[in-house]
Amino acid sequence: MKERSTWYSPRVEREVTVVRWGTFGTPLLIFPTAGGDAEEIERFHIIRTLGDHLEAGRIKIYSCDSVSGRSLLAEEGSPEHRMWIMNQFQEFVRHELVPAIRTDCRTEDIGIVAAGASIGAFQALAGVCRYPDAFTKALCMSGTYDLQRFVKAAPTPDFWYASPLHWLPDFQDEGHLARLRERFVILASGQGQAENIGESWRVAHVLGQKGVPNRVDDWGTQWDHDWPTWRNMLRTYMDELVPVG
Repeated sequence: MKERSTWYSPRVEREVTVVRWGTFGTPLLIFPTAGGDAEEIERFHIIRTLGDHLEAGRIKIYSCDSVSGRSLLAEEGSPEHRMWIMNQFQEFVRHELVPAIRTDCRTEDIGIVAAGASIGAFQALAGVCRYPDAFTKALCMSGTYDLQRFVKAAPTPDFWYASPLHWLPDFQDEGHLARLRERFVILASGQGQAENIGESWRVAHVLGQKGVPNRVDDWGTQWDHDWPTWRNMLRTYMDELVPVG
């Protein structure tokens, strides 16, 4: 069962589309790649790949437009504006999308699993780190985590709030960190074409310094920065993300 919704978000000042597949199960929010939309994961066969899990009622899959990724790719407005969009998109996720998912699941405090590839992995990581009250686990595939090179300007406070690599090392809120230490992050990457597993190791170092459970999985040189890799990763990790029973 597929349902598509679009609403105007005052946080990002534009319409955002959200799509849900499935009827029952643990909510799985899959962020698109940088230029993707809410239905990208269907076009690239992620929904078909996870079809048996959907049919069994183990998961409900959600996705939304990549608002901040598109802004970066299109070099929308000034660099300061693009960094503002990065932060505002995460605010949209927590304060608009998460409540919508919880309403759809009819459980006001249900935990959500985050996943994504490339810049989608950045958003999955940001979700669990910034909002551990909403996200329980993150599967970060072939991640691109330091977005400063895309901004091409000095970081603003918006950028720092949005980027876990930048705000987490000096973060001291023990209540927040205590909850984050109950979460789990999988950092999976190949070493084939256009992959950079070094970014995953950098994230693992930052998480480890804060006591956040995580694991780097090296898939080797035969796996490229592309959809066949990410389809296989999602299949491989599904039992770990959403245990049976």
